[in-house]
Amino acid sequence: MHIFFSGIGGVGIGPLAILAKQSGLDVSGSDKQDSGYIDYLKQNGISDIHIGGQYEQINAVHQKNPIDWLVYSSAVAIENPNSDEFRFCKEQHIRMSKRDELINHIISQKNLKLVAIAGTHGKTTTTAMVIWLFKQLDIPVSYVVGAKLSFGEMGAYRPGSKYFVYEADEFDRNFLAFEPHLSLISGVSWDHHEIYPTREEYQQAFKEFIDQSQRTIIWQEDQQYLNLEPTRVIVENSSNNHINAIKLKGLYNRLDAWLAISGAHNLFDAPVEELIGYINRFPGLQRRMEEIIPNLYSDEAHTPEKITGAMSVASEIASEKNQKVVVVFEPLTNRRQHFMLKEYKDCFNGSEKVYWLPSYLAREDPNQRVIPPSELISNLTDPGLAESQEKGPRLKSIIKNHLSHGDLVVCMSGGGGGSLDGWVRDNFK
Repeated sequence: MHIFFSGIGGVGIGPLAILAKQSGLDVSGSDKQDSGYIDYLKQNGISDIHIGGQYEQINAVHQKNPIDWLVYSSAVAIENPNSDEFRFCKEQHIRMSKRDELINHIISQKNLKLVAIAGTHGKTTTTAMVIWLFKQLDIPVSYVVGAKLSFGEMGAYRPGSKYFVYEADEFDRNFLAFEPHLSLISGVSWDHHEIYPTREEYQQAFKEFIDQSQRTIIWQEDQQYLNLEPTRVIVENSSNNHINAIKLKGLYNRLDAWLAISGAHNLFDAPVEELIGYINRFPGLQRRMEEIIPNLYSDEAHTPEKITGAMSVASEIASEKNQKVVVVFEPLTNRRQHFMLKEYKDCFNGSEKVYWLPSYLAREDPNQRVIPPSELISNLTDPGLAESQEKGPRLKSIIKNHLSHGDLVVCMSGGGGGSLDGWVRDNFK
């Protein structure tokens, strides 16, 4: 079967393409722009990728090897619902779907049990930690995760595996397509407001996801936030004494680690002490407090909760060297800022200075006013902590100056191509 992936350069679709190829399917695809992820996919044997998405391009692919199924990202469907690729597939009567249908197809065909990690924040890190524990226990595992790993690919199919570990994203209600064997909920707070206009709708989606799961492990705070009966879920307490034995930097990293340990213990009854030993050697993943050069880090934090988590890691790293923490922050999407501008408050506490960039724009409402950095800064508890800046020579000079004084600089951004993360890599690595 030949699967064509539209939006193959995205972190949701790209790893799935690797999984599909390794599971024995023919794979090709397209993306609107070239990127490091495209290079990464080519290094993993997916060479038939073109940039642009024009009618002639997909027609040429189809003529060479007939396409059986087009799988598209939610972003593609939202940004360009009348794309050339969609039009071509409709004319040729080629099956079209989002990624969830293909994932369920592979799960069914390979007779896998789904271990799903969901949550507003922490799900990528928790997913990577679960995969790490499988590998340390020498248990074959197939998986998809939305970040590059130092100990494996972003997506993998392993012959003989009984489990499929998946980062189940709530955006576009993707996670409601699944019926997991085990679900881990890493933390819940209202997000993706264009999909869930009210907090109650967001909460209801998580309730439905939990209803569809055979077993669910969830934090007590989230169980109460979702108003779940404790008899329906396995509830973990964040004051659990075992968490103190986890030596990873950052409170939220330690909480994610315990959730992963709890999941592995529930699946395999492996001794908790053994799992803690494994997790203490967890090597981390890309864009989660990733050191680009000495004292310059990139982190994917883009919501107040994620920023608070990133600050906890940065503060612990900096305290060992008596460093000051400096943040460069690029908000992810303007539409998000309209809902969260009053929620930033003190999430940057512990930093010496914040340089606030214009929001990274993606899938925006053209009729919605773009909120400038100065207005977002005014909603901080201490607005004097931050100043407006833009990517360019001036910002590069500012970062170099802080590094020369021994400061720890964390660049926080959640965007893809053209984001602060890419700019930092281009200018410093």
